[in-house]
Amino acid sequence: MAHAADLDQSTPRPADYAGADARWRAVCDREGAADGHFFFAVTTTGIYCRPSCGARQPKRDNIVFFDTAEAAAAAGFRPCKRCRPASPSLAQKHARIVERACRAIEADDIAPSLDALARDAQMSTSHFHRIFKQATGITPAQYATATRAARMAGELRQGAGISESLYAAGYGAPSRFYERAKERLGMRPSTYRSGAPGTLLRHGTANSWLGSVLVAATERGICAILLGDDENSLIADLGARFPAARLVRAEPGSDFDLWLTKALALVDAPARGHGLPLDIRGTAFQERVWRALCGIRPGTTATYSDIAELIGQPSAARAVATACAANPLAVAVPCHRVVRANGQLSGYRWGVERKRALLKREAS
Repeated sequence: MAHAADLDQSTPRPADYAGADARWRAVCDREGAADGHFFFAVTTTGIYCRPSCGARQPKRDNIVFFDTAEAAAAAGFRPCKRCRPASPSLAQKHARIVERACRAIEADDIAPSLDALARDAQMSTSHFHRIFKQATGITPAQYATATRAARMAGELRQGAGISESLYAAGYGAPSRFYERAKERLGMRPSTYRSGAPGTLLRHGTANSWLGSVLVAATERGICAILLGDDENSLIADLGARFPAARLVRAEPGSDFDLWLTKALALVDAPARGHGLPLDIRGTAFQERVWRALCGIRPGTTATYSDIAELIGQPSAARAVATACAANPLAVAVPCHRVVRANGQLSGYRWGVERKRALLKREAS
């Protein structure tokens, strides 16, 4: 389960280097974080480089930018012998190492030890631990915990018994899972399997410039912010997400009013951010995607491929799109800032027109 405090907004995003001015600043600063996001070529030498290249800085008038090394080569430029832009960057190499480690953690019932993962990566344990956390936002141990919990949730949804599910998910003893069950699922496993019977979800609805907004919360925090045309359809959507939960309209004057007010303020002005406690339930992959979405700055966009690259799974653009569609927290987890590779708007669970309106408001 991810919480607001866990969302890292410091990592540079692909959208940060979308404009020529931003790219030029990155070249001037020899910004290593920009490597892989774009390349620059010098017309007077016929050579193209990474942004971090340590060669003598050329004049701005002699520079052209390319999104990929292939595009620079196709335009007739040669790769720099100093920074070797045609080879994978250090960041790309790290992303592949982390992706391989994630697959190893997901494949084994008993997660590989940190030492084993580091040996496979041919790194020291401290260096491997650092690059893994930089790439995913969590430690290898936390990723293993999330993977086991997601596997456990899948087993439960398919109707497996509790003990059977525990061992199938890789927990050595039932006590190990129950220690973390509330943290990961927000409820006991038997409750989750049955669609959250008896779990109290308070909810409230109000009008906004985007139409009706429904906010729902468990005792831990807000678990849904839904957009729609009317209250009845929103309550039906909430019920479909939590089919056996006890849905209760929040009492006026309760502490829930503050959460509803803050959620409405966020919808009204997404760029302001929020201080809402979030109770997000998803698979380990979904949580990584949602965490990455929270790093897209207001007024900018990223593509599904950008997000896939960012979480270390460059071939998972379609899975990223699916995770965006599953996002239950409109605006708070800003899936509206993700667009197609050509810059055009893609689908949005709450309607493309709402997506267009949100992006327009953030850009103004």
